[in-house]
Amino acid sequence: MHERQDFLPLGYSELAPGMIATVVTNLEMLERPAIEPVSFPDGMTLEALVSPTPTSYRTLYSKVGTEWLWSSRILMPDDELTAILDNDKVDIYAVRYGAEDIGLLELDFSVPDECELSYFGLVGNATGKGLGKALMSHASELAWSRPIKRFWVHTCTFDSPGALRFYIRSGFVPYSCQVEVQRDPRLLGLLPMDVASHVPVIIPVK
Repeated sequence: MHERQDFLPLGYSELAPGMIATVVTNLEMLERPAIEPVSFPDGMTLEALVSPTPTSYRTLYSKVGTEWLWSSRILMPDDELTAILDNDKVDIYAVRYGAEDIGLLELDFSVPDECELSYFGLVGNATGKGLGKALMSHASELAWSRPIKRFWVHTCTFDSPGALRFYIRSGFVPYSCQVEVQRDPRLLGLLPMDVASHVPVIIPVK
């Protein structure tokens, strides 16, 4: 058995039990990418959600993001979330296959000349089939159909391991990184304890 060290190697920082840390990468594109449009397969559509309720929005948000520890919109008070959902500069779409919602796309045009790809994701059984490429094609077309000069997104090490490579292939260029530290939403009871197995749960010792 290895003994625990009483010192940290150079470059390391101690993370308190109950907290989680992720490296966030910010990416941007400053002009419409020269990439051929990709159509949705038969049966897959993008449906605009007009002023969804916090409950219906969080249902889709959780369906797509629980495995990747999406929790900010769960923590957000209803009045703050409603202000976002009712904002005419925020476009929210459900990705549907037949009658089932399988993905979420959210574009935020609140900053002049910019569009943030706020949320982008598909449910687990819809990934790895080329659907993400089609969804990104539609997202990019919707963003650049407005008079913007910058389209940007952030991803982190909680996300799918292929997310960063996917965004780069889609035309985004990394420009900065940060380290984000937050309380583990599983320990707060916001998400099930058995999700996101790629992020260990460190339970505080009482």
